[in-house]
Amino acid sequence: MTGSFKRDMNYLGDRITPDCSEGWPVQAGKYRLVVAHACPWANRSLITHRLLGLDSAISVGTAGPLHDASSWNFHLDPDGLDPVLGIHKLQEAFFNRDPEYPRGITVPAIVDIESVSIVTNDFAQIEADLSTEWTAFHRDGAPDLWPDEHRDEMDEVNQLVFTDVNNGVYKTGFASSQSAYEESYDTLFARLDWLEERLTDRRFLVGDTITQADIRLWTTLVRFDAVYHGHFKCNRNKLTDMPALWAYARDLFQTPGFGDSIDFEQIKAHYYGVHTGINPTGVIPKGPRDPGWTTPHGREQLGGRPFGDGTPPPLA
Repeated sequence: MTGSFKRDMNYLGDRITPDCSEGWPVQAGKYRLVVAHACPWANRSLITHRLLGLDSAISVGTAGPLHDASSWNFHLDPDGLDPVLGIHKLQEAFFNRDPEYPRGITVPAIVDIESVSIVTNDFAQIEADLSTEWTAFHRDGAPDLWPDEHRDEMDEVNQLVFTDVNNGVYKTGFASSQSAYEESYDTLFARLDWLEERLTDRRFLVGDTITQADIRLWTTLVRFDAVYHGHFKCNRNKLTDMPALWAYARDLFQTPGFGDSIDFEQIKAHYYGVHTGINPTGVIPKGPRDPGWTTPHGREQLGGRPFGDGTPPPLA
């Protein structure tokens, strides 16, 4: 449809595996995971990294919320320089691999520290591989985020959530025609209504524990009222108007690894400060006020075991 937003899904898809069959070995201390607190796709990898306890195996670098047309930058670090990679812009690591790299510079990204070269920026594969390929370095008590018995259902739910919600807010916000906007808007809220019903009588999206499906949905929900409702015109209602989804989002926010990965000021600074086509003035709103992220959610009565046979990660 004319005016529809199309996401470029072509990523550097190298994989890191124990047998090195994809070209890169699982090896502690060899790689740096670059994220940004502003970005929901990077937030997914950061939560996965934290829940699995991979701190001693893969270091984490954080890009700031403001970037120019060329790259995410390390403007929050002293001298604007990542202290491990020694670069000012993530773009430098992409160009070290391909001097004519033609696509956008995205996070999350895994960088080989020795060569300061990108290994992969395939966000979905990164979080899957952290769960399945790095098991030798998982902390004691790490949860199983990709349980074998729920793989098929997770794949189905993840695809629906990605298409209609994760990417749906972007298709709504970046639509450049009225018809494209209204179509994506309707699809987004139809899926949120479906999720509201699904989560009314079950604590988690798939099974009775936290899985990657929950991580993928939650990073969009936590940003919904702060940026998507206003900035992306996803304004039929707020997350706080949907009882099950709001309680579900608070439940996870209060779970170690989730809420402590969120910086609402960086989130707002990024969306309102970078998307000049939508917000040409660059003015960042003061609100919304905290709607009560740490208030009781009552989801325990639905049962479930957040970490299954595992344990929560240590407090940050």
